[in-house]
Amino acid sequence: MKSLSDDGQPPLSLRERKKKKTRAAIRRHALQLFREQGFVNTTIDQIVDPLEISQSTFFRYFPTKEDVVLQDDFDEIFIEIFKRQPADMSPLSAMRAAMHETFSGLSPEEMKEERERQALIRETPELRSRMLDDYGRTIQLIADLVAERLGRNPDIFALRVFAGALIGAMLAAAFTGVEDPDADIFALMDKAIAHLEAGLPL
Repeated sequence: MKSLSDDGQPPLSLRERKKKKTRAAIRRHALQLFREQGFVNTTIDQIVDPLEISQSTFFRYFPTKEDVVLQDDFDEIFIEIFKRQPADMSPLSAMRAAMHETFSGLSPEEMKEERERQALIRETPELRSRMLDDYGRTIQLIADLVAERLGRNPDIFALRVFAGALIGAMLAAAFTGVEDPDADIFALMDKAIAHLEAGLPL
């Protein structure tokens, strides 16, 4: 029987830990280069050469250069936390609770990296455009999660409208963050969901 880690999850194997470490190293170095010389001006070779890995290794972890910034490790964590929220909570309250728990658990280093990632997306047109394209996938992900929670078909129009409204709230929080780069983006997201919960009072 496997022992459990402090968070109740089975410990990662050596191979899984090495993969996680390599992925983190690629992202950390890439973000540094993006900050120093710009996203567009940074090549894949400039990312991989100092790390002594091949381009094929890079693409094994990140399908494109944009994915280094746009992919995060939060989806899997968020989904797990959302699924264990009490059944008597509304889907929106469960979403808010899961989001709060996901991001409140970040270390100072992870929080710093996440702020840098968000800043790059705000400042880079190519990343902003790709991010908007990815929202379609996120809407379906949310619709699927809520459908599973309610025991309903994820293709029901009302569920997609719900998911779209939630994404719209997140976009509003992101745009506010663009206007005030020092703002706490996660606090803004929580505030946006709270506004949805309150019925969008004006």
